[in-house]
Amino acid sequence: MHHDYDFLIVGGGMVADAAAKGIREQGSEGTIGILGEEPTPPFPRPALSKKLWTDPDFTFDAAAMHTSEETGATFHLGSPVTGVDTEARTATTAAGDTFGYGTLLVATGGRPRRIEGLEPGDRVLYFRDLADYNRLRELAQGRPRVVVVGGGYIGSEIAAALSQHDCEVTVVHPGEVLGDHVFPDALARRFESLFTDAGVRVHGGLKAVGGREDGDTVVVELSDGSSLEADVVVVGLGISPDTDFLPADVARADDGGVRVDERLTTSVPGVLAAGDVAEYPDRILGRRRVEHVDNAGEMGSAVGRIMAGSTETYDHTPMFYSDVLGVGYEAVGTLDASLETVVDERDGGAVVYYLDDQEVRGVLLWDVEVDGGLDQARAVLAEHARPTDASALVGRIG
Repeated sequence: MHHDYDFLIVGGGMVADAAAKGIREQGSEGTIGILGEEPTPPFPRPALSKKLWTDPDFTFDAAAMHTSEETGATFHLGSPVTGVDTEARTATTAAGDTFGYGTLLVATGGRPRRIEGLEPGDRVLYFRDLADYNRLRELAQGRPRVVVVGGGYIGSEIAAALSQHDCEVTVVHPGEVLGDHVFPDALARRFESLFTDAGVRVHGGLKAVGGREDGDTVVVELSDGSSLEADVVVVGLGISPDTDFLPADVARADDGGVRVDERLTTSVPGVLAAGDVAEYPDRILGRRRVEHVDNAGEMGSAVGRIMAGSTETYDHTPMFYSDVLGVGYEAVGTLDASLETVVDERDGGAVVYYLDDQEVRGVLLWDVEVDGGLDQARAVLAEHARPTDASALVGRIG
């Protein structure tokens, strides 16, 4: 079958929702088509590893995004795109359907990184979407043994959530201390203690290098030659940009993401990109690709308005956050524990500055509430400088 839309969005996540609403916000009445590989409409991804596990009063209805109802967009779910012809202005799906477009938005996000031998299935989840949440929630009712591979945002949040549902949880990660790739040593040790105090077994200094299913048991093979047996394995090792379906004339970044300018336009007229997949020129931080919800929402709204005729540029510097086991943090910029850090202790919390030889690169607000703290952090980063005495940063925020 063939369909034509004024605005065609490839990808059915949060960026698609925000973009469709941005198109309407700009006043356009053009037709909107959304091609989603997943079988469900857009849903707030952070809820899948946070509030749906921790807040009994938080419901699916409360989180629903109501994209079609609010924008009139037509969804084609379960429709992975296999190719785009930028000259003919068409996209083709795995089912062989073609979709003509006036303007195309690439909002495909990324695909989870895999471990050889651990194929996704009923007991091996590369946690990413609503179907993964539904399956894991079903499995959690049996209080299974769960191995979580990866100690980043998804891994730590899922491990925390499962530990609060009486599952037997083990986390495997490559660092010496959980979180030590992003937090200074003292905070990383406090972070890990949140998990061990909750009964989570933490195996540091190890990578999962393979695995297999053996009946109802999943075996995870580790880099030291040992292995772990589990009823369920959840893998959270990050994503790779989903861009294989795009032609060569759409310029890529070094990591495979789509390069865009300040108006989120690619190297091909009429083709834009936003969200996890887009490498863009941040006005403060420089070129980067950001895989966080604040960027998805803000960039999605902006790209929708731009598609519908707005002359704006994308000038938002996004934040990111996490909540685990009663502790929450927010941050802007680069959190890299190999950088110099200045820790400003605050009544059990902290403000942490990350510096290189020339400037402050990132700011972390760990378990503190500061009115306007993120905007203050952005202002510090925008100075592109560092004091001669780095300890002078103490007290800058708050």
